[in-house]
Amino acid sequence: MVEQINNDLKDALKSGDKFKLSVLRMLKSALQLEAINKKCELTDEVVISVLKKQVKQRNDSVKEYLDLGKKETAEDLQKEIEILSCYLPEEASEEEITKCVDNAFSEINPSSMKDMGRIMKYVSDHLSNADMSKVSAIVKEKLN
Repeated sequence: MVEQINNDLKDALKSGDKFKLSVLRMLKSALQLEAINKKCELTDEVVISVLKKQVKQRNDSVKEYLDLGKKETAEDLQKEIEILSCYLPEEASEEEITKCVDNAFSEINPSSMKDMGRIMKYVSDHLSNADMSKVSAIVKEKLN
């Protein structure tokens, strides 16, 4: 995955796509920082983790900029999200999430909201490509 990002960075440099180039440079910088902090090589799991963090940060920023009325900046961030999302694996569908949550409920037999953490851990262990905010919403709905 790192090799793919580096190749795309070179292609963006050659084609003169300054926007994509800047996004990929920011990503590469974040990946290098993660490798230094964790003192490990960049595996696909680490790259995906960094990508998810970057996308989440930008999603949060988009909301803030829209609240402040800065539509152009929000649109630029949305374009960055699109570029970064190309490297992420496809997210689990709501049906897959619901099925995994049902499996967690049958295995854990939760009695109250106190068991939500155990259910969330079960789902994150079994579905690595799930949006945990969706998982949380489904679990809360089922617990209530």
